[in-house]
Amino acid sequence: MTPSYEKYDAVVCGAGIAGIAGAHALTQIGLKRVLIADPRPPLSLTSDKSTECYSNWWPGPGDDMVALMNRSIDLMESHAKDSDNVFLLNRRGYLFATANPEMADKFALQASEAESLGAGPLRHITNDALYRPASAHGFENGLDGADLITDKDIINAHFPYINPEAVAVLHARRCGSLSAQQMGMYLLERTRENGGELFSAELIGVETSAGRVTSVVLEAAGDVIEIRTDNIVLSTGPYMKVCAALLGIDLPVAVEKHIKISLSDPYRAVPREAPLIFWADPITLSWSNEEKEALSQSDDTQYLLEEFPAGVHGRPVGAGDQVLMYWPYDCELNKDPIFPLEWDPYLPDITLRGMARLVPGLERYFDPMPKPYVDGGYYTKTQENRPLIGPLRVSGAYVCAAFSGFGIMASCASGELLAKHITGDLLPHYANAFNPARYSDPEYCKLLETWDSSGQL
Repeated sequence: MTPSYEKYDAVVCGAGIAGIAGAHALTQIGLKRVLIADPRPPLSLTSDKSTECYSNWWPGPGDDMVALMNRSIDLMESHAKDSDNVFLLNRRGYLFATANPEMADKFALQASEAESLGAGPLRHITNDALYRPASAHGFENGLDGADLITDKDIINAHFPYINPEAVAVLHARRCGSLSAQQMGMYLLERTRENGGELFSAELIGVETSAGRVTSVVLEAAGDVIEIRTDNIVLSTGPYMKVCAALLGIDLPVAVEKHIKISLSDPYRAVPREAPLIFWADPITLSWSNEEKEALSQSDDTQYLLEEFPAGVHGRPVGAGDQVLMYWPYDCELNKDPIFPLEWDPYLPDITLRGMARLVPGLERYFDPMPKPYVDGGYYTKTQENRPLIGPLRVSGAYVCAAFSGFGIMASCASGELLAKHITGDLLPHYANAFNPARYSDPEYCKLLETWDSSGQL
């Protein structure tokens, strides 16, 4: 299609989940002429590479991230009710497991902090009757906070597939999964119903006059088109830095490559009703003596014998027998994205063996390993791993980006916050925490020097 109008109330650059949710919120709040511009199909660059999960389990300082996520989950639940849950929202939770008694104490501290920030109460489960299992489907179970279980009999009763060496599990409850693609398309269709449009075009310029935006310059199928608008929103994912440079702005973001795998689990080592499960301990991969000897002979493979960091996680996906697995063991920040993506050729084997530490039933897939599906994308992130939502220093220019690994779950509340900025509506208390202007605050910059908690999956 070509744009219907010569001038739009707002042009949103980027048709990922952040851009679509922002456009949806703008049309909901009263702007009718909203154009989404992206040279790629919607939700195709980063949003469809997600683990498709959500959580209100976020660290401080302050309650801003928890408040943002709680609001976003509220909105997602509202959309699920309105759509007869077309995007399959559930509340199975996030389950963290450890074989280290000291980590069990850390679980309690983390849960207490989360409670103080608004994520819900911590419950110490000492009796099986106190624990409420999550439903496999649906989201209206009212569960929040977290359950800490240190009784191995209770752990085994509810999670028999988890490594029997686990001495504690922490089940964060206002968490779960969804179909991000379906939610994104639902929001896009509602946006179109409200007058919004999607245009296949790339942002190549922004025109300004007297310090404010007057138009955007787009390229579509070799043609250059100028669209008049007073408001431009940058939601361009890993291309955020280059797009902001069109306005003469250097945003403090970098990109980080993340790769995940999925493979067939015909033996149901991971039950289909399982939550997103994490192993919270470092891992030394399991190899046979012959394999160890072979791996030790080459500098290229010796690292496979070393200890890997904590954090491998996975969950069942879809209606078949696929299990998604993800282990960010080699993340590096870069200034710019590089496509096509490349990854460690041993990554599928490493990830499967790491997940087998958490779910020993997966060991049956070591040899031969089922053919995995491997894909990934770039997290775009700030130093402190908090998003950029709000006005830029050029009047009429806004950003809704840098969502790292939490774009799906934060999108609805972030779009709402963006719309409030643009229309001058009353802002929520957490708005300043995500405003790009925070980097002009000396106190905030001082805080960044001691910021040591990423909150990243």
